[in-house]
Amino acid sequence: MVEMMKNPFFSFPDLENEYPSSYTPLLQDQISKQDHERPRNVQQTSNKGLLLTFSLFICIAFVVVFTGSDHSSMSPVVVIDDDNRPSLSSPSEKLTPIIPRGVSEGVSEKSFHPVSGDGILLFPWSTNMLSWQRTAYHFQPQKNWMNDPDGPMFYKGWYHLFYQYNPDAAVWGNITWGHSVSKDLINWLDLPFAMVPDHWYDINGVWTGSATLLPDGSIVMIYTGSTNESVQVQNVAFPANLSDPLLIDWFKYSGNPVLVPPPGIGAKDFRDPTTALQVSDKWRIVIGSRFNTTGIALVYETTDFLSYKLLDGLLHEVPTTGMWECVDFYPVSTTAANGLDTSVNGPGVKHVLKASLDDTKKDYYALGTYDSETNTWTPDDPELDVGIGIRYDYGKYYASKTFYDQNKKRRILWSWIGETDSETADIKKRWSGVQVIFSMLEEDEVNLVA
Repeated sequence: MVEMMKNPFFSFPDLENEYPSSYTPLLQDQISKQDHERPRNVQQTSNKGLLLTFSLFICIAFVVVFTGSDHSSMSPVVVIDDDNRPSLSSPSEKLTPIIPRGVSEGVSEKSFHPVSGDGILLFPWSTNMLSWQRTAYHFQPQKNWMNDPDGPMFYKGWYHLFYQYNPDAAVWGNITWGHSVSKDLINWLDLPFAMVPDHWYDINGVWTGSATLLPDGSIVMIYTGSTNESVQVQNVAFPANLSDPLLIDWFKYSGNPVLVPPPGIGAKDFRDPTTALQVSDKWRIVIGSRFNTTGIALVYETTDFLSYKLLDGLLHEVPTTGMWECVDFYPVSTTAANGLDTSVNGPGVKHVLKASLDDTKKDYYALGTYDSETNTWTPDDPELDVGIGIRYDYGKYYASKTFYDQNKKRRILWSWIGETDSETADIKKRWSGVQVIFSMLEEDEVNLVA
């Protein structure tokens, strides 16, 4: 592989000679001899056969036109049910098209290709056939649906990952916060659900949120809830026991919601608060939204995480990029290889602004400068602005979120991989979605890509 990267014209070895097959290949002189001994009338016979085939095709076409096709007489096909038992089904039977999940609630399309073609199930997938797709390295729950990463952090020796989860099925719905912990970001321990949709302000889903570790050691989680009227609001939750390194129990603030969509913002265009950054003695969070087709980032300021003030202006906006969700905003050093705490700013620091574009289901980011006095972020290169420039990844990659790992002074990037399997296949295999991470380690260490 190294040789190939050095030399673009590097040729691969002859795999047939390198790994002999079970059959005996013909020698080159035998192949040539066979070519010379081929009868001369083969070409003429081929032409006659082609003409006969074409004539037969025309005749069949006329018959179909005048008599019509009788689908009821076609042979049935075998379909495998959920218990892997074969059953007969007529080819004319069509599956009911599945409406993309989540769109009517005001979130990204959470289902992909519902079925193949025009609704006909082309292949009878079974759970056993699809089980090989489960990963051994990427994080994923034992079963059912998973999407956006939520509130990742390092606390008392454990890495915590919360994630959007459907406890009932391998499709989007009933969004709950799954919770797992790890010592090494590879081996994970599943814990009880952190939060479930059980209040009017999040009964339609405990959606994406972020964790902020405060200087006094406390933790605040801010997340989007979908209300009983499908309005997107921001809510606060806290660990019930800070002495528990696993943070198993959480309680929701009795005064939720702490934020509702401001005037001029749609009820379903206000979501996914970032980790808070400290400016002087106050904290700021960024929330994604839009004005018509312009993607925007709103900034709120707070001192106690219970009451908030919307700052004047916008952090940033980019026309024609549509709804911004899962916004991420964090500093990076221009002089060192280590990561930075979210609140760091000043000389030698740039800020990354990233948005997940709801219209295209792609993650874009840009590098720029954050002026905390005017509360504005300016891209270094306007031609590479958010939504029109660089993407984290050019495959199936979405809803990414970073956190600062104070344990190893690095920033870790999580992202949801919504596979390209059909929803029908997801239901058969009984799971959907994996997480991917990228970690920037300290100066002399190696990047970890999982």
